[in-house]
Amino acid sequence: MPATRRPVLHHVNLKTTRLDEMIQWYGQVVGCEVVFRFEGGAWLTNDAANHRLALLTSSALTDDGAKLEHAGLHHIAFEYESLDDLLDEYSRLAELGLRPHFTVDHGMTTSFYYVDPDGNSVELQIDNFADWRESRAFMSEAEAFALDPVGPLVDPELMLAMRAEGASAAEIHRLAYAGDLAPEAPMDPRVPLDAGPVPRTSNQGAMT
Repeated sequence: MPATRRPVLHHVNLKTTRLDEMIQWYGQVVGCEVVFRFEGGAWLTNDAANHRLALLTSSALTDDGAKLEHAGLHHIAFEYESLDDLLDEYSRLAELGLRPHFTVDHGMTTSFYYVDPDGNSVELQIDNFADWRESRAFMSEAEAFALDPVGPLVDPELMLAMRAEGASAAEIHRLAYAGDLAPEAPMDPRVPLDAGPVPRTSNQGAMT
C-alpha cells in the first residue's frame, strides 16, 4: 500500500455574520489583506499564498450563543519568529484596545490568545526552541510536559518589564515556565471548566 502523502495545511475557512468586522480584525491583528471579495465572502492572505483565511457569509447564517459549550473549533494559530516579535505585537494590539483572553507558556511555545469578532480564539505564538524538531521532541519526551500539557499562565506585562531590564528570551521563558510570571487574575480558556484540566498558574515541573 502506498505511503500516505503529507500535504501542507494551506488555509482556514470561517463562516461569519460579521464580514466587515472580521476583515478589519484579521487585518489589524495578523496583517491579512483581501485578495478577493464578493457578496458571499472574502479571501485573505498575509504572505505570498493566494489565501490563508477564507471568510464566508450568508443571510441564512445565525450566531451560536452557546458556541463555547459546543464541540468544534477552539482556535487557529499564527507563529512569530521571536519573543520580541510577540511582545511587540502584544503592545501594539493593546494600544488598539485588543487584549488577550489567555496567555500561557506551553513549554514548547509561548502563546497569547485573542478573541475575534465572532468569538473564535486566535493564538499568536512563538516557538521557545526556535527549532520545530526540538519543540516536537520536548512535547514527546519531557516529563514536565507530560505532567502539565497546558503549562503555567503568564503575565505579558511582567514579560515586557523583564525585557526592558535586559533579560534574554531564554531567561524570560525559564521563569515563565517555572510559574514565576503568573498573572494575578484568573483567565478565560474559552472551554467549559469541566471539559478538561484547569490551567494552573504554576507548573508541576520546570523545564531544564
